[in-house]
Amino acid sequence: MNKQLILKKRPVGAPSADTWQLITNEIPEPQEGEVVVQTHYISLDPAMRGWMNETKSYIPPVAIDDVMRAGTIGKVIKANNHPKFKIGDVLTGWGGVQQYFATDGKGHFKVDTSMVPMPKYIGALGMPGMTAYFGILEVGKIKEGDRVLVSGAAGAVGSVVGQIAKIKGCSVVGIAGGAEKCKYVVEELGFDACIDYKNENIHAGIKQHCPKGIDVYFDNVGGEILDAALARLRMHARVVICGAISQYNNKEAIVGPKNYLSLLVNRATMQGMVVLDYADRYKEAGMQMGMWMMQGKLKTEEDIYEGIENFYETYQRLFNGDKRGKLVLKVI
Repeated sequence: MNKQLILKKRPVGAPSADTWQLITNEIPEPQEGEVVVQTHYISLDPAMRGWMNETKSYIPPVAIDDVMRAGTIGKVIKANNHPKFKIGDVLTGWGGVQQYFATDGKGHFKVDTSMVPMPKYIGALGMPGMTAYFGILEVGKIKEGDRVLVSGAAGAVGSVVGQIAKIKGCSVVGIAGGAEKCKYVVEELGFDACIDYKNENIHAGIKQHCPKGIDVYFDNVGGEILDAALARLRMHARVVICGAISQYNNKEAIVGPKNYLSLLVNRATMQGMVVLDYADRYKEAGMQMGMWMMQGKLKTEEDIYEGIENFYETYQRLFNGDKRGKLVLKVI
């Protein structure tokens, strides 16, 4: 049988357990030109919260009574004359929160797991890694000697952003929640410093570690931290808007930046970043980051929990800070 997590209502504020319903039905059979994939791992990402809202965005919302959208990796167990994929192939794509699914293969990619374990392909070599790679290089336009500030520095995207910036010769300051995460960011990931927003004054911390200002700010959180970073921009700084996790569960209006005139004064830019815009270049990024990983220059970590029945409890870790690195749900 196939277990699927269905979106039952659109949450206001933080989702509750009854936002979704776990249902059971038959494992699908492949139609002509389709394969059936058994999901092994599901990617949990902050963007999931936005996908539940019925508002204009870069991607349509998940429909009520549809399977909850999610990135996945799994193995083909049935095939019906598919032109590219066969039984045994490992595919990554948008399989959703379910144990099995049929697909014509559109939006799915075959990957080699002989040397790289499956979870890496929904982490550093998947959407989070692609976001970090193109966000800091193409949107942030970093150059050697830049002072880079990264929020959410212990997370799936921020941890990779900072390491890429270090590889490119930048000095990098992270922002994370708690002494343990800050220690991880500096001692294991190689950032130059990390500000503990839970126990430090964020304005004082940025001033201390970026005394001459910020050349690039990579924003994953929005809110007050974004405002604090805007106040310390250097001339021609670049602000990359990747996410705003501090605002996703708001019941009131989103808190926007108050210090935006710093963009004017410093002739700076603030640009949004959506990884789907770079889909035709994922292979390029994956090869480069795979090389860095083999060379020991890029370290990644997956925080893995088990059981599709535990989706809600695992999802909550995205927002309560009880995770490190890439959050993954193991299905089998």
